[in-house]
Amino acid sequence: MDSVDLQVMKSARDWLASGHSVVLATVIRTWGSAPRPIGALTAIREDGMVVGSVSGGCVEDDMIARVRAREIARDKPALTSYGVSAEEARRFGLPCGGTLELVLEPLGAHSGLDELLTRVERHELVVRTLDMETGAVRIAPGKWSDQLVFDGKSLVSVHGPHWRLLIIGAGQLSQYLAQMAQGLDYQVTVCDPREEYADTWNVPGVELTREMPDDVVIAMNLDAHSAIVTLTHDPKLDDMALLEALKSPAFYVGAIGSRRNNEARRERLADFDLAQHEIDRLHGPVGLKIGSKTPPEIAIAILAEMTAIKNGVQLAGLIEPPKQTTEGCAAPMAGSKS
Repeated sequence: MDSVDLQVMKSARDWLASGHSVVLATVIRTWGSAPRPIGALTAIREDGMVVGSVSGGCVEDDMIARVRAREIARDKPALTSYGVSAEEARRFGLPCGGTLELVLEPLGAHSGLDELLTRVERHELVVRTLDMETGAVRIAPGKWSDQLVFDGKSLVSVHGPHWRLLIIGAGQLSQYLAQMAQGLDYQVTVCDPREEYADTWNVPGVELTREMPDDVVIAMNLDAHSAIVTLTHDPKLDDMALLEALKSPAFYVGAIGSRRNNEARRERLADFDLAQHEIDRLHGPVGLKIGSKTPPEIAIAILAEMTAIKNGVQLAGLIEPPKQTTEGCAAPMAGSKS
C-alpha cells in the first residue's frame, strides 16, 4: 500500500516518462488552521491533471489554472503563498485564516525521481535537496530525526518510511495492521518465532523475522519514531518484547488482550526490573474504544490510537484506563474499594 506522497511521486515520474511537463508543489510553511501538514505534495500536469493535495482542495484549482497558463515555475523553482490576507483566505476557502507557503518545482530528468522511488521502495529513508536557484537535486541517505527544512536557498525534504512499527505475532490481525500501517508511512517489521504462523506470512513490503522478540526489540534500537504492538496473546512472547520496549524511547507500546489480561500483564511486568512510570506507558487493551470486533476494525482502532498519540491528541474517554500496580500487586484506583 503506497503512502499519499509516494503516489504523488510515482504519478509525476510516469507523467514525465510519457512526455508531459509537471510541476511539483510542496508545503514548506503553514500558519493558522492550515488544512494540510508541512511536506504535503501535489503534482500538476501541464494539461491540468492533478494528484495529491496541499490544501484539501482549497487552492488546487488556482494552482492548476496558473500551471496551465505557464504563469508559475516555468524554468526554475519558485515560492508562492495562499491566504496571506483575510480576503485571500475567504477566496481560497482556507479555514480560520490559515496560510500556506509552497515551493513550486518544475520537474525533469534532473529531478532524481527514479533514484528516489527506487530507494524508497527498498524501504530506505532518504533526503532530497533541491537548489532553488538552479533546480539541481541531490539524493542522500536520511536519518529518523530528519525533517523538512527550507532556508530560502534550498529545500530539504524527507521521503520514505518516516516511522517504524514492530508487530509481535504474524496472525490475521497482524496482516491487516501491517498493510494499513504502510499507508501511514510506517516501515513495518513482523516478529514471530512460531513456525505455524511465520511460514504462512505473506504481506509484500513487510520484513519478517523469526528471532526472539526481546532480541528483535534490542536490535532495532527503537527511538521516538518507533511503535511496537504485541498481538500473539502468548505471554511468553508478548512479555519478552514489552520488557525491552517499555524501556525504550518508542512513542507507542501496545498489547492486545482484555482489560483483565492486561491487568495481569502489568502485575507480571512489575515483578521485573521495570519502573512504575515505564509500566504506565503500556497501552492495553490496545486501540481506541470504537466497538471494533473484526481484525480490520481492530487494526483501525490500533492505528487510530497510535496516530493520536503521535500527534499529541488527548484520548480521555476513548481508551481503557489501566489499573495501577505496586510491587507486583494490583493497587485499587482512587475512590475504589480494596
